[in-house]
Amino acid sequence: MEHGGVDSMPATVKDRPRIAIEDHQRPLIGRLRVRLRFLWAHRGTLIRLCIVALTVLAAIRAVKRYGRHYTFFDMNIYHGAMVWWTHGGNLYEFIAPNTTLGFTYPPFAALVMAPMAALPAIATGWVNTVVSVAALIVLLAWLLVPIADRYGWRRWFVVALAVPLAGATEPIRETLGFGQVNILLAILIYADFVALRNRARLASVAARFAGRAAATARDEPVEAVRTGLLRRLWSTGALAGVGVGLATAIKLTPGVFIAYFVVTKQWRAALVSAATTVGVTLLTFMVAGKAATEYFTSVVFDTSRVGAVDSTANQSLAGVLARLYDSSTTPTLMWLAFAALVFAVGMIRGSAAHNDGDELAAFTIVGLTGNAICPISWSHHLVFLIPALVVLGDSALRRHRAARGLAARDMWAWGPGGVPALAGLTRAAAAIGVYVLFVVSPIWRYEHRFPAVSHYADGLHGAFWENSLALAVITLVVLLPWRPGAEPAFYLEPALARRAALVNR
Repeated sequence: MEHGGVDSMPATVKDRPRIAIEDHQRPLIGRLRVRLRFLWAHRGTLIRLCIVALTVLAAIRAVKRYGRHYTFFDMNIYHGAMVWWTHGGNLYEFIAPNTTLGFTYPPFAALVMAPMAALPAIATGWVNTVVSVAALIVLLAWLLVPIADRYGWRRWFVVALAVPLAGATEPIRETLGFGQVNILLAILIYADFVALRNRARLASVAARFAGRAAATARDEPVEAVRTGLLRRLWSTGALAGVGVGLATAIKLTPGVFIAYFVVTKQWRAALVSAATTVGVTLLTFMVAGKAATEYFTSVVFDTSRVGAVDSTANQSLAGVLARLYDSSTTPTLMWLAFAALVFAVGMIRGSAAHNDGDELAAFTIVGLTGNAICPISWSHHLVFLIPALVVLGDSALRRHRAARGLAARDMWAWGPGGVPALAGLTRAAAAIGVYVLFVVSPIWRYEHRFPAVSHYADGLHGAFWENSLALAVITLVVLLPWRPGAEPAFYLEPALARRAALVNR
């Protein structure tokens, strides 16, 4: 039937024209194909993201299994001390409720922490966690980006993978869980080493040119840093030493790096770090003279305020000696003798690593030396384990690649055992073993509280594992390898500089 010349709709369904199902599906199939092509084009990134996600899950599981119960215990003490102090109380008379512990850091640390009194205790714990995780990411980027660039790896993937792996280790999980400041101190110290690297690079660029070319080379970095005073100070290395100085004023142990600067004749960095420590300490006397006077006249000498030397958590040389003697105190003369020896070995090896162009290994050896010789080094203080693992891993990769290169040129120039694939295996095994040790952290399985329980209650086997982290730290001070030429900007001797130029051609 027709109405006005226009065909009407069919009266029945069977009379209507049939439309193929494929016509409706084509747009959907097209969109699906586009998405599949996108996923296939980015399959490498997706695989890396999955690997990072699985690593995060594995790290969380490791923390739950091998970690302890964390409730920002230390941060709660700091927060309570700051509230007490800012409301007129004596800083070093504060004792946290239900404990025998109080504030033990130098008074400059109290000035830095004082603003936390305006926040609830739980908020300060989470703020510290966020800032510490951010600092850990930056620190790992500084450590790993040069290595990732050398091997052609994705920077973001290497750093993203390293963060959860580091977070599963005893020092990092304890630092975050207890609300400690060890990661922040480590990044302050390593910032000085990065600044020194910047200065060395500028000097090496200027040294490669003569006459007008040298003037041009000197002008280029100046132009590059005119955007701001702080950036210029950072890029030229003028701030090198400030980080160590601040870290030493916050906690005395980083002062070992001032000694390292002196031993390696980096006079400017030594002077800046010492001047920074003295300057901010004098500022503390001006602002909080009573607390500063009390600290430097009595508190600093009272080691009992920190905790028992023989406590299992104290993984320093002094703690090892106390536990080996099954005593609550350390044999003083023996500790001084061994501490002096470890200090000398650490300074000699750190200086040698510096002279061979591996400043990261020098930083690590000196930091571990400070952990070893300090009377009290809780397990969360051992954050220098992280750069030690980086040095061990990169050293293994370098030896493996070098052996493959030699084997390609000369079939008889093979690695250990006559097989190039085995080159670097010892250092790779050492890196894996140290990492597993600090993830499992067997010290807590054999924890003993003297005098109620002897440190030999589980025999020599238990005594060994109760001291295992400290023994690993001392072993790394003595045996951690360095990588000659890893950072050519730090070459000091002309012969080494010429060798580096030949290698880099």
